[in-house]
Amino acid sequence: MYDCIVVGGGHAGCEAAHISAVLGLKTLLVTSNIKNIADMPCNPSIGGTAKGIIVREIDALGGIMGVVADQSHFQIKMLNNGKGPAVRSLRAQADKITYPKIMLETLRKTANLEIIEGMVEDIITNNHKVTGVILENGTKIEGKTVILTTGTYTKGNILIGSENTPGGPHGEKRSNYLSDNLKKLGLTIQRLKTGTPPRIKKSSIDFTKMNEENGDKKYYTFSHDIEPQYEINNQEKCYLLYTNEKTHEIIRNNLNQSAMYGGHVTGVGPRYCPSIEDKIVRFADKERHQLFLEPESLHYDEWYLQGFSTSMPRDVQEKMVHSLKGLENAEITKYAYAIEYDAIDPLEMKSSLENKIIENLFTAGQINGTSGYEEAAAQGLIAGINAHHKLKGIEPLVLKRNEAYIGVLIDDLVTKGTGEPYRMLTSRAEFRLILRHDNADLRLREIGYQNGTIDEERYQKLIAKKSQIKAIKNTLSTHNISLNNDTKEIFKNNNLEVPTFSTSLYILLKRPEINIEFLKNFISLDASPSILEEVEIEVKYEGYIAKAYKEAEKMLKLEEKEIPKDIDYQDVGNLASEARQKLEKVRPVTMGQAARISGVNPSDLSILSVYLKKKYNK
Repeated sequence: MYDCIVVGGGHAGCEAAHISAVLGLKTLLVTSNIKNIADMPCNPSIGGTAKGIIVREIDALGGIMGVVADQSHFQIKMLNNGKGPAVRSLRAQADKITYPKIMLETLRKTANLEIIEGMVEDIITNNHKVTGVILENGTKIEGKTVILTTGTYTKGNILIGSENTPGGPHGEKRSNYLSDNLKKLGLTIQRLKTGTPPRIKKSSIDFTKMNEENGDKKYYTFSHDIEPQYEINNQEKCYLLYTNEKTHEIIRNNLNQSAMYGGHVTGVGPRYCPSIEDKIVRFADKERHQLFLEPESLHYDEWYLQGFSTSMPRDVQEKMVHSLKGLENAEITKYAYAIEYDAIDPLEMKSSLENKIIENLFTAGQINGTSGYEEAAAQGLIAGINAHHKLKGIEPLVLKRNEAYIGVLIDDLVTKGTGEPYRMLTSRAEFRLILRHDNADLRLREIGYQNGTIDEERYQKLIAKKSQIKAIKNTLSTHNISLNNDTKEIFKNNNLEVPTFSTSLYILLKRPEINIEFLKNFISLDASPSILEEVEIEVKYEGYIAKAYKEAEKMLKLEEKEIPKDIDYQDVGNLASEARQKLEKVRPVTMGQAARISGVNPSDLSILSVYLKKKYNK
């Protein structure tokens, strides 16, 4: 018998299986095709707006996505670098061949982890408690916990125009019965849709008609523990191009042939990553839409046309692609398609990602209604940790909204649910100034250490970093600049306003035009660029950060007010019917979670608060 059975070898499954095994559980990863482990059926990129911060958080908690991305990318850049630190995120173009190869090697080297090929079509339960899985061939495998990370393989349908072909990504074999069997056990199943754009043969592209998009001239890593694995001046180029009126006209004239607009799609698609035909309809006033051409791998000749996802027939796709500047003679190597698949209702999950109906059954990734490799990996990591905790009788790891984007992601799912593929955005995080790229390890590495996913060596590295940051800030606070002629000359030579009075370097750094590099004119600052960046952000945004923490404290007070598990909402008089229905479905654990449920108003919260005080003295 296995302690943990992970079903599915995508990004959620890889993280779940790895961390479960690292924590000492005898773990089995069941995947339909070992060659597809950590596959990237859509864009072979890791990170992006908000998503890059999630990858940093995964690494801070002991996950492996960041390390593998650092070892396999051929271009990396910091998005929103000209904006404030709250919205900066890393994005890397990972090699579609190298990334899965390194991930598989990593998993194969992990102790306590076994990998087999097979299609899981049912789970075994006893008295609403999972006890194993059943493969397509009838083989039964016993397990104390099961983590489902099935991606888009559950009743997947590939849609191109009016064509509807059963299958998973790339036309792989799908799971035909698992979602139906979950439904029989009482889980709610919903139908969702996502899609992917065409791939273009490199030799057929005229890059001279496009704008180059280069990697940054500064070294970056997702991981907090390894050095950059690439040459900064040897990064691959990507290219920027745009749709035009001819493109839009072709799409408008053929809308009825699209799987989506032709009535062939039953699933709900992603609002924040729509198909190109959806963009043309929804944003009819826009004259053009931004697209990117990005290499998929250094090992073959296919390029990814980002932003051009479609479910049009092949002949229409040809016309659409050829209407774009630089792609007039483009050869399409893989046609775009939409894919429909089954997912569960995330409101039926606990914050630990354990199912409310079937004990010891955990779910992670697209089966929970999310989209994106990063969101999937984050859930897999948390599910793996909490499967371990459940078996060991340890309280589950539940990250708060002020602690991590991962906390925001999971809380949104289990509190608000989703009727469309959920994508993480910076706007979803009310404490995003706290949840930055630069401080992921400072926020989460100690939590990882306490939960057994971060070893002593990495923890001591964190302690040393905190100590160094504190020492530099103290040095800046105690070092005043003298307003002598030499000092004035330094300011003038850098086109900066000369201070009118002596001040500490700490106060000086708060000025918008002053950076920490400039302070090296007055004092030696022997520290890594990441340490100095952290100091600069903490000093410059000190007031705003303090305000964010104060707001977070208000939220935490509500989070501390627990709601008893056995509460009967029918017994709470004067609750609005919608609020009663939503509270009964979600079963919030705290008043803070109750406050975030759509349809539960402040008046409902007041009534509930009075009821809890009267009946439970809470």
